[in-house]
Amino acid sequence: MSQKSYNNTPTLYLVPTPIGNLEDITFRAINILKEVEVIFSEDTRETKKLLNYYNIDKKLIASHKFNENESSKKILEYLKYGKNVAVVSDRGTPSICDPGFEPSYQAIDNGFNVVCLPGATAFTPALAMSGLNPNKFLFYGFLDSKKSSKKKELEALKNEKYTIIVYESPYRVVETLKLIKEIMGDRNISVAREISKKHEEVYRGKVDEIIEELGEPKGEFVILIEENKDKESYEDIDIISHVDILISEGESEKDAIKKVAKMHGLIKNDVYIEYKEAKK
Repeated sequence: MSQKSYNNTPTLYLVPTPIGNLEDITFRAINILKEVEVIFSEDTRETKKLLNYYNIDKKLIASHKFNENESSKKILEYLKYGKNVAVVSDRGTPSICDPGFEPSYQAIDNGFNVVCLPGATAFTPALAMSGLNPNKFLFYGFLDSKKSSKKKELEALKNEKYTIIVYESPYRVVETLKLIKEIMGDRNISVAREISKKHEEVYRGKVDEIIEELGEPKGEFVILIEENKDKESYEDIDIISHVDILISEGESEKDAIKKVAKMHGLIKNDVYIEYKEAKK
């Protein structure tokens, strides 16, 4: 179903807000915040600071990950009465590693327009000033907070031929960098923190160098990892052929299956079953 964004259909606006400097907002975003009936906000205290800065007096309703179902119903009520609504996250663009998807989905499902304004998001400036290839990149967002799950995610990402972008908290950034070194090798990376704020810093270099420089991490981090530049790639090799290749090179069947599972980010037992079925 197509959407004509600028007709008379009641609209849910996803409005990006500054990730640091309060002046990093578009004129259009300010005007939309002035014009809508109500603003649904991830953190009403933070949004109030922004509204006060621009002399905007508007009703605020909390809409965060713990109440998105309930707040989405309220948003639909406003839209059904022909009112335009704005959704903002704490900082950045709603839905991009922030609340906003659920009300958007519900609005679309009920036939209302959803319009996202262009604007602030942390990974774009981090990529542009990273010194890494900006033309092909994979934005992954937050890695899992559990170390075991995070290791699996990095294993699955390590053969990507794109600059990889992840977000990380100050409490886990050093652990994550050590896992990147362990799983992906000592690649070139860039780490940006506190983007557009007074204490913005960008670290560029090898993983070990940056871990040493970081000291006691503070602020929110964007980690950018150089693409896999190894000549050998397994993306285009099917599982069965890959096991056979390793066996032909002298690996035992057991070790070949184990290595293939690791290289492809798969469960070893699944590879074993698939290989045995293919060889019947």
